[in-house]
Amino acid sequence: MTPIIEARGLSKKFVKRLDLAGKIAQRLGADIHEEIVHAVDNVSLSINAGEVVGLVGESGCGKSTLGRIIAGILPQTAGTVLVDGKDTADMNSTDRTAAALAVQMIFQDPFASLNPRMRVEQIIGEAPLVHGLTDRAGLSDYVDDVMMKVGLDPLLKQRYPHQFSGGQRQRIGIGRALAVKPRFLVCDEAIAALDVSIQAQVLNLFMDLREQFELTYLFISHDLSVVEHIADRIVIMYLGRVVEAADTEALFDDPQHPYTRALLAEIPRLDQRKRDFTPIAGEIPSPLNPPSGCHFHPRCPYVMPVCKTEVPKLAAQHDLRQVSCHLDNSTRRIID
Repeated sequence: MTPIIEARGLSKKFVKRLDLAGKIAQRLGADIHEEIVHAVDNVSLSINAGEVVGLVGESGCGKSTLGRIIAGILPQTAGTVLVDGKDTADMNSTDRTAAALAVQMIFQDPFASLNPRMRVEQIIGEAPLVHGLTDRAGLSDYVDDVMMKVGLDPLLKQRYPHQFSGGQRQRIGIGRALAVKPRFLVCDEAIAALDVSIQAQVLNLFMDLREQFELTYLFISHDLSVVEHIADRIVIMYLGRVVEAADTEALFDDPQHPYTRALLAEIPRLDQRKRDFTPIAGEIPSPLNPPSGCHFHPRCPYVMPVCKTEVPKLAAQHDLRQVSCHLDNSTRRIID
């Protein structure tokens, strides 16, 4: 089966160039250099049609940047993105437009991602009208149909975003994405800004839409307990790199990477009410100056000398799991 989305060796660096004063100071001998943020570092990922993949990690690990690259919003510094096995960089204009419509993104902040000067009918109907999915005569009915699919009253389509609640605004964002009939949705912390009761409603909506339209999701979140309920497979990122990927059940039953274990240990559970929860030791390093070797080694309880010098490979295991670690968790020894 050809994956609907495949990322090969994706990297993204954000460079802050020196201004004129900085260049002059550098020539005069000042220790000033361009600042480079290593947001995504050599990430490879494939997602099959109909699959829901959860992408999890702490804030600043690069998961949102990876999602925006896959959605075509940001260009990658290195690597390739393939849609249905075709490199997006080699596509002609027609295929590139079709790929752009097939992959849509839903953002974390539903208020910031909606134009406050546009009515809901314009927000949802603009793209379908431009791309010929409907004509102006049928636009009103088209928008009504999309709004009903995401649980919104079509009678409210003349309102502005500020006249809706947070949950309703997120449904508008989902409707805007669905309006161009995509096959793949990148959901970037799509429920993080919502109340807990509304989060459950939106999660149920995602699951219903998946079955109704045979959608494929990349569901980005920092909360493993949320991803557990929707994802078939989970990918763990740390400081721009994938450290573990496995089926959801396998990952929760037997996490292999020390970072994954630490994340799971922080999830509150009723059967562990008497246990004291402690955060992961230390702070996530700056992507401006990431650690050498394994990025997690400054915080890892099993750190070894090899961890500080060599980057561990993302190796496949017998249960289709991938782990990037020098430690063999079954024997607590260095992998040969």
